[in-house]
Amino acid sequence: MTKIKIVTDSSITIEPQIVEDLEITIVPLSVMVDGVVYSDADLKEGEFLRLMQSSKNLPKTSQPPVGVFAEVFERLGEHADKIISIHMSHALSGTVESARQGATLSNVDVTVIDSSFTDQALKFQVVEAAKLAKAGADLEDILAKIEEVREKTELYIGVSTLENLVKGGRIGRVTGLLSSLLNIRVVMQMKQHELQPIVKGRGVKTFKKWVNDLAVSLKDKKVAEIGISYAGTAELANEMKQILQPCVEKTISVLETGSIIQTHTGENAWAILVRYE
Repeated sequence: MTKIKIVTDSSITIEPQIVEDLEITIVPLSVMVDGVVYSDADLKEGEFLRLMQSSKNLPKTSQPPVGVFAEVFERLGEHADKIISIHMSHALSGTVESARQGATLSNVDVTVIDSSFTDQALKFQVVEAAKLAKAGADLEDILAKIEEVREKTELYIGVSTLENLVKGGRIGRVTGLLSSLLNIRVVMQMKQHELQPIVKGRGVKTFKKWVNDLAVSLKDKKVAEIGISYAGTAELANEMKQILQPCVEKTISVLETGSIIQTHTGENAWAILVRYE
């Protein structure tokens, strides 16, 4: 039986227990706040937000070095025949390219995949792949499942300020928005590696109306799972959970997103990730 291991990066938002149970390896990105470099893996819940609030400049994120990926692959290759390494969209970070170069340097059979997403939308692919790998599935079956999950996933993100996206250079990926409208609430969908605005407005009511509309649209669809992630406090995320839970049987995971996503979205941002059956 071929032994396959699953690797991902720390832009994933996932429960630690699932990582442990499914033996998923997470390679951390790093983030620099006012000249101090922190590994994403070392930042506790809420800690990064406090650092960002008190920082003089917008934090900068860095992808894992090629050598780190090569080392991780070599180490896992001692006990595995093949590795599948699934990462956030190339539009958000050079991490997937770093993984590809690391795979080339290592003497291991590594398949590197661009998930097209990040956060819990990345989690959907990683978890399904890891479940199959643990059950002893072969490479082709796992890759087919990852593709199927990707095709059936939608990622929505709401930001309360565009300032971080503008300063971080990610606003170029957001089409049709004036950067002068920094304090506008925007809901975007990630499609083909681009953030596409779907709703703009002022005040939190913009978000609430959109979520209610989403719940109505999901009523007639077969939803496998929903994830909600947040930067800041969980209050709005928990309200959203109450609205959306009737649309799906599986309990919705409400999780704080990591420093990599928070750097680009700013405070009081959220994401809703939907996977269809």
